[in-house]
Amino acid sequence: MKDPGPAGRMWQLYKMGGLTPAITSMFDSRNAQQMAFIRSVMKEQRKNSLYDVQLDTLEAVVFDLETTGFSPYNGDEILSIGAILVKGDQVCEETFYTLVNPKRQVPDEIVALTGITNEMAGRAPDLIDGLKGFLEFVSNRVLIAHGSGHDKHFLNSALWKTSKVNLSHRLLDTMMIGMWLHPKRSHFDLDSMLNLYDVEVLHRHHALEDSIMTAHLWAKMLKDIAAKEITNLGDLYAHLSHYGT
Repeated sequence: MKDPGPAGRMWQLYKMGGLTPAITSMFDSRNAQQMAFIRSVMKEQRKNSLYDVQLDTLEAVVFDLETTGFSPYNGDEILSIGAILVKGDQVCEETFYTLVNPKRQVPDEIVALTGITNEMAGRAPDLIDGLKGFLEFVSNRVLIAHGSGHDKHFLNSALWKTSKVNLSHRLLDTMMIGMWLHPKRSHFDLDSMLNLYDVEVLHRHHALEDSIMTAHLWAKMLKDIAAKEITNLGDLYAHLSHYGT
């Protein structure tokens, strides 16, 4: 096949993801490979329905992010990504964790909360490297998070910034599940749910430790879900639809 030349390659990259990734990728072939991988994962994921998957055999990845603040659209960035694999109600040993270089100062209150210093963040992998590692771990599995709105906003912002794609994985939120299972309760934050389900609290505000605790929460919630005769992912989504899933 004839080489389209630099201009042709630029146009091909532009069609894949926009001008910024195209220019970046022309100067960094590794970033181009990372971007292509991320885009291919999102494309493949859109083909998977998963609604008929039984919850007692569901493979999912429970994850959490630590960030520099609360708004990815006002300059806040991902600081760390943690994740753990679950199979049905079994919390597995396979985990993923990485720091991410936010390319900005970490606010003092975030350093105090997470223990992630500017020095640690400055030595961390770039965002696109962290995303690629995370998506390699996730593969085509369902994602689970507690209070997923925050994490989904940051993931979508990061995916768009690096690869001009949006998250296409199915996502379950243990906070919404808690609201459905316990409608008379008034507090559904992670600490409240961990206490309700008697899950041992480890190191809070650490992406991997929070993921592990949320995974054990999900495993215990599955018993309550089964008691309501909900057996597959599609039925669970239908019952959670009133809570914005």
